[in-house]
Amino acid sequence: MEETFFQIWEQFKAIGYIEWFGVITGALCVYLAAKENILNWPIAMLSVISYIYIFYQAKLYGDTILQFYFLATSVYGWYYWTYGKATHLKSERPVSKVKPKEWIILSVLLIALSILIGFALDKYTDSDVPFIDAFCTVTSFIAQYLMTRKKLENWLIWIFVDIIYIPLYIHKDLLATAVLYFVFLFIALKGYLDWKKTLNSQTVSVG
Repeated sequence: MEETFFQIWEQFKAIGYIEWFGVITGALCVYLAAKENILNWPIAMLSVISYIYIFYQAKLYGDTILQFYFLATSVYGWYYWTYGKATHLKSERPVSKVKPKEWIILSVLLIALSILIGFALDKYTDSDVPFIDAFCTVTSFIAQYLMTRKKLENWLIWIFVDIIYIPLYIHKDLLATAVLYFVFLFIALKGYLDWKKTLNSQTVSVG
């Protein structure tokens, strides 16, 4: 037991400054997103830039590509949440729910793109987890898109994919990142509950 503890401690000591920076800014941006604070987007950009390097070094190529998408959606999300009202820290956009037709489209995209990207990573890269990487990448694409549109269910999708990411990052020796995604689980749950409360209050106001 003691030997295992010291092995884990040594692994944490070996974590680089870039990963720690990505972890800290990543945790902060998700926390701010859960609070509907518009500053989550610029802070997310800092985390994303660091993880482009981290995931490429870990041969998680799907996640590497995903970071460029996150960078673009962070710019879009910042604009969409602000929508000409930059003096407010809290987003002016109301929370809404995903429609049944949208669920069907998103499900088809998830299956099709996961298979296509998985085969591409398997054939053209040296990834040892091509299909898991692809599935998590596409799922995260969808969750991030729904977050920019302030859809309540984005948090449920994040909870689902975070559960998969934790063992994946442990497998890749990204221990600090694995811990971060464990924390993300609780932040996402809190975000879901907070946004649901906001949605209910909007419904009452309209009624």
